[in-house]
Amino acid sequence: MKERYGVWYTLPLFVWTSIFFIVPIAIVLIYSILTKGLYGGVVWKFSLHAFRTLMSLSFLKVTMTTFVIAIISTLITILIALPVSYFLARTQNNTTLVLLVVIPFWVNFLIRVYAWIAILGREGFLNDMLLKLGIITEPIQFLFNFWSVVIVHVYTYLPYMILPLFSTIEKFDFGLLEAAQDLGASQRGAIMRIMLPNIRGGIITAVLFTFIPTLGSFAIPDLVGGPETYMLGNVIAYNLRTANNWPLASAISLVLTILTSLGLLVYFLFNRAPSKVALQESEA
Repeated sequence: MKERYGVWYTLPLFVWTSIFFIVPIAIVLIYSILTKGLYGGVVWKFSLHAFRTLMSLSFLKVTMTTFVIAIISTLITILIALPVSYFLARTQNNTTLVLLVVIPFWVNFLIRVYAWIAILGREGFLNDMLLKLGIITEPIQFLFNFWSVVIVHVYTYLPYMILPLFSTIEKFDFGLLEAAQDLGASQRGAIMRIMLPNIRGGIITAVLFTFIPTLGSFAIPDLVGGPETYMLGNVIAYNLRTANNWPLASAISLVLTILTSLGLLVYFLFNRAPSKVALQESEA
């Protein structure tokens, strides 16, 4: 009797998942194996031309650029977020500090990107300050290059990295660090060998929250990047808006979906590993 009712309990979740996940992915998959329409859309004729295009040298170059930007942005973000999250977790009455981290979410995304354009532009705040200090004699082009894209990505996704880390570190028993230091470990050694392994789940979550959105980023490289920072999101937008190549755009989106799904699979595998070890120890 309970098993029969269990089907009805899970039905709303199944319908929700089907409508907002399975059906869109299925549509993208179908479009990726169809023929490009003359004026946009698709012709209902089977074709693998879109996937063959993914093997071209130019596409592989864009893919490499996308991964390099995503990896470097994620590494810089986590290097900043870890000490910040640790400080927030160890600070008494940290509500105000956490609020300062959350405040950027209240501002429109495009406004924040244009603010960086105002800061890094040839007539922006940074160049004006350097000129007034006499450090430079003419404006420097800080925008429309690789590092401007990385900097804006780091700024944009830093809160997504800090909040999961803060939530995980706050639950950590800091008495373990004190015990490790009493046994002869340095403060740095205690953090590296005791705290970081215990907050591994939060680190993986924070990395995924930064790495996955950066892979599909479109607006940031479009507004502050140059030709050498053309990313997969820009290729998808170009094929939808200009080239009218919906199958190719769908094929790229499908590849990104598979990659992000693999990242989530890795996350679940890492999160399950400690529980299995604990279960084995308890059984022993």
